[in-house]
Amino acid sequence: MSTLPPAPSTDWNSDALVLDAYLHRIGYTGEIATDAETLRALHRAHTDAVSWEIVDLALGNPITLDVPSLYKKIVDAGRGGCCLESNLLFAAALEQAGFTVTRHLARVRRGSTALRYRSHAVVVVEAGGRRWLADVGFGDEGPLEPLPFEDGAQVTTGDWTWRLDREGEDWILRCLHHDGWFDVYSLREELQAPVDFEVSNVYTCTNPSSPFIGKLVAQRGGDTVRHVLRHRTLTGTWPDGRQEVTELTADETVRHLRETFRITLTPDEERALREGVLSR
Repeated sequence: MSTLPPAPSTDWNSDALVLDAYLHRIGYTGEIATDAETLRALHRAHTDAVSWEIVDLALGNPITLDVPSLYKKIVDAGRGGCCLESNLLFAAALEQAGFTVTRHLARVRRGSTALRYRSHAVVVVEAGGRRWLADVGFGDEGPLEPLPFEDGAQVTTGDWTWRLDREGEDWILRCLHHDGWFDVYSLREELQAPVDFEVSNVYTCTNPSSPFIGKLVAQRGGDTVRHVLRHRTLTGTWPDGRQEVTELTADETVRHLRETFRITLTPDEERALREGVLSR
């Protein structure tokens, strides 16, 4: 079982989440139990319903991580979220459902071993007498279902396979590409508090070297194809390495945000995107 005590749920304000409304948002209609099957079903429902996106940064709006703000954005407004938003909301929902969770910050690798700051949120969940790595917020390369938090554990969902390896103090999540295993991110079992996530969020959203400031990016994984939108370029990637790249108009970009990425936008947000970042 867990080697680290989870942070008290009151530190994270999980009680601010209305579980029934969250379940409706992700389309989950099953029973709630603190077992592995329920965790797997909730994880898959969330990844199907909620895409990784940073529309707010493209619009010049801040990203805030308190549970009421996450709930208002993702549940009430039908938006997606970055990894910090999506996984922290998922963690709050799991706690409301009775699971024991521990939140961690990971270092994104994306095929590189270069040392990067901790910018990605993941959740370790206790269910069915085992620990599981849950991650509904990475986007294109993220697992669609949880993995046992065990050295060498693998999960295959659709046409994609992920593996978790332990290397010293680091746990490495890898995804199988057509040319071999691809490092997605690494993490250590170090207990983090809400302030640690806030610092990571502020750096990502405000540091001039951040690759996300003022950018429109959306990502989602699926059983057979992954989609990434960067500005007005839409890329589909298949497990055999095949890619399809499509250059879009501003109107087509907004349509794909709605249809491919299932992101609900207000008329004002759509207009601001067309007249702002998508006009450049």
